[in-house]
Amino acid sequence: MPLTNFTSLLLLVLITTTTVFANAAATPSVQTLNTHELFNPKLPPRTLSSNKKFEGSSNLVDLRYHMGPVLSSSPINIYLIWYGKWAAPQKLLITDFIHSISAAPSASPSPSVAEWWRTVSLYTDQTGANVSRAVVVAGQYSDMKYSHGNHLTRLSVQQVIASAVRSAPFPVDHKQGVYLILTSEDVTVQDFCRAVCGFHYFTFPSMVGYTLPYAWIGNSGKQCPEVCAYPFAVPGYMGGGGPGALSPPNRDVGVDGMISVIGHELAELSSNPLVNAWYAGEDPTAPTEIGDLCEGLYGTGGGGGYIGQVMRDREGRTFNVNGSKGRKFLLQWIWSPVLKACAGPNALD
Repeated sequence: MPLTNFTSLLLLVLITTTTVFANAAATPSVQTLNTHELFNPKLPPRTLSSNKKFEGSSNLVDLRYHMGPVLSSSPINIYLIWYGKWAAPQKLLITDFIHSISAAPSASPSPSVAEWWRTVSLYTDQTGANVSRAVVVAGQYSDMKYSHGNHLTRLSVQQVIASAVRSAPFPVDHKQGVYLILTSEDVTVQDFCRAVCGFHYFTFPSMVGYTLPYAWIGNSGKQCPEVCAYPFAVPGYMGGGGPGALSPPNRDVGVDGMISVIGHELAELSSNPLVNAWYAGEDPTAPTEIGDLCEGLYGTGGGGGYIGQVMRDREGRTFNVNGSKGRKFLLQWIWSPVLKACAGPNALD
């Protein structure tokens, strides 16, 4: 399911609430967790977050299993396609995030990316096999010559995969492979910024020769950071009437914003790779998946347009999970089939 633009509604709620509560307190409340300063730049009134334990919990969400496969074979092999021009530090940041999914507890303190992925691994197929906890970068391919142009359609995204497979840098990995196409900030993509920040699906044999699960995510840094990298950027029309942008954990608005979208799409791709496994709704062409149910929610107290309680390091950078190599990331929460609620490792209660 594409990660859609909910920013307009979110900003309307934020602006309204900011006006009402502007004089509620002279200074924001501060809590401590793991020695980091905790703050919530968008703390809602309690009436909007009455469920203290799990955010967004509901018995009305009809998330069902439709008998299709999940990515249970271990490890899940990620094949990265870098389309366009990417700086080495940007590539390293994204690969460090993917490596963090399977990092040992000693490699990243709690709350960690690996703990975040545990919610994804709760999903099973009809044999009872869980989504694998092991995720690796199995290969990388750089298309710096923009072989299919500076504008891609949903179909030409599949042609990019076909080029990578046919030129043999990547194997055809039916069982364990996921093909992740990442477009640089100068590449436009059909519906990007207007309706989607990323999407996942599977390739058509007529296009690629095989049916392979894949996801696309674009770098919105120059095109629409206020849409696809929120809350690290906010629309200019907000002026001084709403909350300001938060500082990204790795000082790259576009790539830090991408990482949350990558997490969203990988979670959904792993639990619904062929769009016939875990989703809500009756229409498989427009399913509501485990990331969609928690879109815009990053911590305790979230909901109704608030991202929730998140952490801030000594330099003021915002995050909610730790990764390997000392990295920090801001990841949206995921719907838990056990709790029947959105869940994340940085929950405070």
